[in-house]
Amino acid sequence: MIGERASYRRVFTQSDFDRFARLTGDDNPIHCDPEFAKRSHFGATVSHGMLLYSCISKACSELIPGPGAVPLTQELMFPNPTYVGDEITVALETVAENNDGTLELDSLVSKPGAGSPIVTAQGRARIRPRAVRQADVPAAGGADSARGDPDLHGLRTGMSAAATRVFSAADLEEYGDLIGDRNPLYRDDSWAQAAGFARRIVPAPLLAGMFSDLLGTRLPGRGTGWMKQRLRFASPAYPDDALTARLEITRLRADKELVNLKSTITAADGRLVCDGEALVLVRNLEARLMRKV
Repeated sequence: MIGERASYRRVFTQSDFDRFARLTGDDNPIHCDPEFAKRSHFGATVSHGMLLYSCISKACSELIPGPGAVPLTQELMFPNPTYVGDEITVALETVAENNDGTLELDSLVSKPGAGSPIVTAQGRARIRPRAVRQADVPAAGGADSARGDPDLHGLRTGMSAAATRVFSAADLEEYGDLIGDRNPLYRDDSWAQAAGFARRIVPAPLLAGMFSDLLGTRLPGRGTGWMKQRLRFASPAYPDDALTARLEITRLRADKELVNLKSTITAADGRLVCDGEALVLVRNLEARLMRKV
């Protein structure tokens, strides 16, 4: 199993970006507004980071380790943008098999470049194959305690935003149709029950998309660019669960226009569903670019 590799290719259209925006609520103009994106340092609309994560999730459920795979943790970096029409290659490699039967997978999303591929997303996932029982998931770790600068474009440490969302079975169907992710845990109640869940579960990229929505529309706001994300999936979320995502700014770095934020999702019964930390770029905030017009 260690050293096993697999990959597939995909080309996104602007319609795909727009569909993902409607599904997640993240209509950040760097993804959905070609005129705004043209004024940004990107020069054109770019993919949502969680749309790329969705492609990685599809690879985990179809290629390695296969149907019924459960995400436990995910670290992601987005070093370069993915534009409309870019042909991306989504590649996985198994790098470790843990004592509890879970797998460590390196993930890489790239596009052709002049001489060598350009990496647009990379990271590492901890995955539970279907045959392995639920394992304890290590804590995602505390947010960066260094506060850095006191203010950046009107942002301050301690600022927070939250939103509540209920995913429907129709949302899961739309996700599967858009991404092509056929993981039966997201589609088949009986399969999910056989794996130890109450019924089908909400896909991890949709949960992370709640952070995408907040980051790209509320805090820091429209125009925010996602640089890194660490995710820990502590418990399952089901369709019709009321889920609340919350972000809190923990650090500002004015010289690089970077913001660190703590991220959590909780269910109505108080269960922690997901936590982690985000690093975002605020160079293209809508209010700042509009003042330049």
